[in-house]
Amino acid sequence: MKINKFLALAFGLVTMLLVNSCVEDDDYTVPEVLVPAVDISTLGTRTTFASVISRFEDAEANGDDIGTWEFDAPLYIEGYVVSSDATGNFFEEILIQNSPDENDLADDPRRGLRIEINVRDVSNFYNYGRKVYVKLNGLAVGESSGVLTLGKLTGDALGQLEAFEYKDFVIRDPEVATIIPKTVAISDLSEQDENTLVKITDAQFIKSAIENTNSYAGEASDSFDGFRTIKNCESGATITLQTSTFADFKSFPLAPGKGDISAIFSRDFGDDFNVLVINNVESVNFTNEERCDPFDINDFDIVFEEDFTDGLTGWEVFNTSGSTSWFAGDFGSDFYARGSAFSGGSIVQMVSWLISPSLNFDAQDDEQMVLQIADAFSNGAPLTAYYSNDYVAGSNPSAATWIEIGADEILALPENTGFFDNEFDETGLVDLTAVTGNAVIAFVYDSNNATVSTTIDLGNVKILSPQ
Repeated sequence: MKINKFLALAFGLVTMLLVNSCVEDDDYTVPEVLVPAVDISTLGTRTTFASVISRFEDAEANGDDIGTWEFDAPLYIEGYVVSSDATGNFFEEILIQNSPDENDLADDPRRGLRIEINVRDVSNFYNYGRKVYVKLNGLAVGESSGVLTLGKLTGDALGQLEAFEYKDFVIRDPEVATIIPKTVAISDLSEQDENTLVKITDAQFIKSAIENTNSYAGEASDSFDGFRTIKNCESGATITLQTSTFADFKSFPLAPGKGDISAIFSRDFGDDFNVLVINNVESVNFTNEERCDPFDINDFDIVFEEDFTDGLTGWEVFNTSGSTSWFAGDFGSDFYARGSAFSGGSIVQMVSWLISPSLNFDAQDDEQMVLQIADAFSNGAPLTAYYSNDYVAGSNPSAATWIEIGADEILALPENTGFFDNEFDETGLVDLTAVTGNAVIAFVYDSNNATVSTTIDLGNVKILSPQ
């Protein structure tokens, strides 16, 4: 019995030692439940990110580069960690934002701040999503690499928080929030989004990045950082993804598809251009294999082209409703076939067919079609395209079998609700690979029972075959 009691006591002591060893400050694998609650009454008065930014702006207005809180009553801010150095893409810093999602706070617009800390693997202590309180007295705010940064005043410069002090200034809360990035268009990103987590949708790495580098920062030409261009498929706007050459995923191949990316919005080291910086490679969700690359005409043979410089010669025009028809037009050096249901000051009923000469689709393989179209006074989408294998020249097209083509490509073109600007937009590749034998292509203008009068100028039709 005494032996059993001794063993039980020894086991208890060992267990206590193991538990105590798990709560040492230097052990960054602390279970979440062991992070103590913070008595915020001891921190002073809560203030806002906006007030921190105002402190910097006031300093700038007075000819200083750095704002401080030397003579203030105790102040603190609270925020959420949105960066992680676990993969090596961030170094001796944390990024915090005042909101865990894309919304403003009631008293503070959504903003972010960078905090410089002279400690590696700092995300072991300030993990992603962790709520923190930052005591401002004794800190300074300035710009570092173009973004607002908190640190220590070191002489006349902004320095890092040191290892012996950073936990006294940046205090962990037990809360670990789910961070929801702000979904924003590349063109809408602004200074207010810096140091915050954003999401860019419908995006991809540009084709040359995939073909010429195909790594995040693993090329011989990548010095300190790799820079890869990302573009939005709808707008064509671009932004640079910056990746450290110390990131453990630097040599990973670039995701080849399109999709969304969640990243910190920032500036490059020299404050020359905007960048995105990811926490890990899983932040790049480019899983849709259908990329939106513009085609290269040099990769194709042109097997048919119509630019309407000879008017509608070789084409047929047939109306199945109304008397207003396609007609040939020109302005300056632009030639086109025009369709418009606006006549005599009103919208008229119009279903007019513009039908190509017969083409042999067995003479080559994998045909694609590209259209150049300008519009004006847009109030709807009257244009559709078809092909037919059984249309008889000169007959009513209603008697033939027609298969629609290019609907998505035509609808994707930008709309011009204003006056004529003679800007011809080019469609993506319209797939004609299903077309065989002899066939004609038709472009149909339909005013939808006299409700649509958009002017359509068809400036060029090309049918291509891969080389």
